[in-house]
Amino acid sequence: MPNRFSQQDDTLAVVIGSGAGGGTLGHELAKKGIRTVILEAGPRIEAHEHLDDEVASHEQLSWLDQRTTSGTWSVAKNYPNSPAWLCKAVGGTTLRWAGCCPRFLAHEFRARDVYGEMAGTSLLNWPLQLDELEPYYDRAEDKMGVTGTHGVPMLRANNNQRIMAVGAKRIGYRDVSTGAMAINPVPRDGRPGSIYDGFCYQGIRSNARWSTLNAEIPKGEATGKLEVRERCHVLRIEADTAGKVNGVIYADRDGVHQRQRARLVCLAGNAIETPRILLNSCDSRFPDGLANSSGQVGKNYMRHVSGTVFGIFDQPVRMYRGNVMAGQIKDEHHFQPKRGFVGGYLFETIALGPTFLALQMQPGAWGRRFTADLETYERMAGMWITGEDMPRPGNAVTLHPDQKDQFGLPIPNVHVDDHPNDLAMQKHAYLQGSRVYEAAGAVRTIHTPSYPSGHNMGTCRMSERPEEGVCNKWGQTHDISNLFISDGSLFTTSGAPNPTLTIVALVIRQSEYIAEQLNKLSI
Repeated sequence: MPNRFSQQDDTLAVVIGSGAGGGTLGHELAKKGIRTVILEAGPRIEAHEHLDDEVASHEQLSWLDQRTTSGTWSVAKNYPNSPAWLCKAVGGTTLRWAGCCPRFLAHEFRARDVYGEMAGTSLLNWPLQLDELEPYYDRAEDKMGVTGTHGVPMLRANNNQRIMAVGAKRIGYRDVSTGAMAINPVPRDGRPGSIYDGFCYQGIRSNARWSTLNAEIPKGEATGKLEVRERCHVLRIEADTAGKVNGVIYADRDGVHQRQRARLVCLAGNAIETPRILLNSCDSRFPDGLANSSGQVGKNYMRHVSGTVFGIFDQPVRMYRGNVMAGQIKDEHHFQPKRGFVGGYLFETIALGPTFLALQMQPGAWGRRFTADLETYERMAGMWITGEDMPRPGNAVTLHPDQKDQFGLPIPNVHVDDHPNDLAMQKHAYLQGSRVYEAAGAVRTIHTPSYPSGHNMGTCRMSERPEEGVCNKWGQTHDISNLFISDGSLFTTSGAPNPTLTIVALVIRQSEYIAEQLNKLSI
């Protein structure tokens, strides 16, 4: 298909990536009349082509390019070449997510003030606060159809959630529900209601769950102001002699290098690829990469404290029936330092198919005990932990010194050393998760280690002071006025909540700022 816009057009906004950040931003800019090109490294795989099979879907949608890991985190041992589960397709990782949309709490924007000095961390306050973001949370929830907001009803509970709710209430938890989820319980916004088929995580074949592929991108394209170019793998961003970015170099579907000129560039490639592109965009004027005068690009990588608790019961549960994340417990989200750690965490129901369960329950396990656990599959309930991860300067995405990708560029290495606060939180969550299931009648519980992360944040963080981060509270880089960060990379701290809702709220807000600055001829 020929390009809608010329590669020589230097009046365009160029967005790199089409997920929650890039896909939403593309729509928002196009709505405002700003001609925009999204460059997406992966193919466009429409909803009817998605596969209702975990393993096949993983192979169809995942970012499988080579990466390496290091550090003390369990992922480096169990998944050394797969630090994160992200998608490489139009729609990004909104093609494979559970739809879980909790908001940050007020204290999570002020972590440095609330938690105090913490050795081994690089804690900062966000340069914006909850009251500034609340109107955009409202707009994001309305856009995404989040249950329990804007008149959208809650989803129906499944057995997995019912068991979690019974146990939670028996041990004193009160904030237990089937929300907030970006999955339609009833038809809305031209998409159907959920059929509770157990396949609402991988792909969007039913179209009940929000994604940028089925919502934001078609709406943006309908304006005539948005073009999405698939299979365009961005290699680097170029800057002019005045220090502003003016073009993007990418490899097209045939591997041929192309150049798209730009008025401004917004990076939304995820918290691994975004810093990698900046670091690979070095030249004599920017020897350490673009927007990196602070040395903070790639630093402070966060992925959430996680793990899974499975409960085994004496009667069938069939956790795979219904939505994957059918419910949440939010009582542990609040700041309660008496627990022995700062920050909070959430419990969210999770269901894995038997193949994925066998691969991930205890990586590398074998023998009769392991197979006996798998034989209880029909009687299992599951909940996942997502908790606030401490930013650390040494936890970072860097360029590998030796290994190169298919385009001859250094691949990323993701290094994480667990902070004692993370380990204390995980231990507490495992114990509380077991208490929930035991109170509901579980005969045994299983604790699984962290999976490769689906939540990746912080590698180009917002900061009030330029020397402490990469971008300001609008996601505009401190160094280059027409270069923006538009994904989870800009998170100053991780908070406990799943990041997608916050990413969408931030880029709605960012789109207004970009339009205002363009009108003022400031970028």
